[in-house]
Amino acid sequence: MMEERFHINAADPTPLYAQLERAIRFAIATERLRVGEQLPTVRQLAIDLRINANTVAKVYAELERTGVLETRRGVGTFVRARQDATAMRLPRGERERELRAFADRVLAEAHGLGLSLNELIEHLKSRGKKENE
Repeated sequence: MMEERFHINAADPTPLYAQLERAIRFAIATERLRVGEQLPTVRQLAIDLRINANTVAKVYAELERTGVLETRRGVGTFVRARQDATAMRLPRGERERELRAFADRVLAEAHGLGLSLNELIEHLKSRGKKENE
């Protein structure tokens, strides 16, 4: 079932749309959702996750805007093939700002979970090794 791929926690202070966006991106990154795979309709995913359909629609629209998903009129929403990395590359200054902001979010969340920087780094290293095997 699709909802098993996405972990949404109503008790989490993170807004539901942010949780869903992160869950979809994570499912794609870990290949639980593959390029070309169709996602459930907005209505179906909202029912499965017990969240508002407008929330799902907002996430789908944002992920389509950023090139993660594509909607084929009358057919559905699909995981989009990654664009050539050079075509999507951000200007150097913007890339650095995005990376810094991303690292700040990861570090803040890790700190909130009681994880040290070293624990986080070791976990990422071991995940990277598994991905490259």
